Amino acid sequence: QVQLVESGGGLVQAGGSLRVSCTASGRTFSRYTMGWFRQAPGKEREFVGHIRWSGGSDYYTYYDNSVKGRFTISRDNFKNTVYLQMNGLKSEDTAVYYCAAAEPRPVTATMRRWHEYDYWGQGTQVTVSS
Repeated sequence: QVQLVESGGGLVQAGGSLRVSCTASGRTFSRYTMGWFRQAPGKEREFVGHIRWSGGSDYYTYYDNSVKGRFTISRDNFKNTVYLQMNGLKSEDTAVYYCAAAEPRPVTATMRRWHEYDYWGQGTQVTVSS
């Protein structure tokens, strides 16, 4: 069983930056795909981005178009932690942000859908004031 604990949410002005962290338990963290999703009030949970193991010590990231160029996902396997760095925040980025972990999947899995993930954090609120 993997537990995910998030931290770092808060209130920020539009145009500002915020970093959210997610620390995982588990001995095989380095092979997990770590994803970020968000859910705004009255809306469905939506994909933000992920960082996915591609073999050896290589990873690649993928972002939704709505955050591409503004958000960056990184990971520190020694700390079992994944980060979501958010720059150029907009009011429409206001949501509860969730990290999620998935055990290795076939390369055909998109890892952009919530049901492809096995474990979830409790969520952290990010509010962007305009």
